[in-house]
Amino acid sequence: MFNFNLQVYVFIIFAMVSGALMAVQGGMNTGLGKFTGTAGSTFLVHLSAAFIMLMVLLLRIDKANFKNLGRLPWYYFLGGVLGVLITYLVIISMRKLGAGAATTSIIVGQVLTACLIDHFGLFSLEKTPFTWLKLLGLFLLAAGAKLLLNK
Repeated sequence: MFNFNLQVYVFIIFAMVSGALMAVQGGMNTGLGKFTGTAGSTFLVHLSAAFIMLMVLLLRIDKANFKNLGRLPWYYFLGGVLGVLITYLVIISMRKLGAGAATTSIIVGQVLTACLIDHFGLFSLEKTPFTWLKLLGLFLLAAGAKLLLNK
């Protein structure tokens, strides 16, 4: 069932680090929001992100290919809008629920949505069926979120 090569483990570690950074970022954004307000924090987070990415492009740390922008589906351009909404909602949820419960709830939403994206092969991803084991995993994640909500 688990036939992983080393490269797969490297990407699993990358994903886990990404998840850890998301939790730290959510906490930092929430702390910033206490000083600047939720909208102010969201704005500053995305302003600093835009500045960093501008530097990455100007310093040629990574390459960008904008040649095919006109042929992309319109909804691919909504990532920035979703990023703003995500940041705003994370700040609000962490403020009210705490980092552990909010992050677990976020993960439940992420995994459920990711399973649906995989199942239907959305956004040019390969179709991966939604199985009863995945459903069980979602229920266990949701149960964990509920346990973390109990104080």
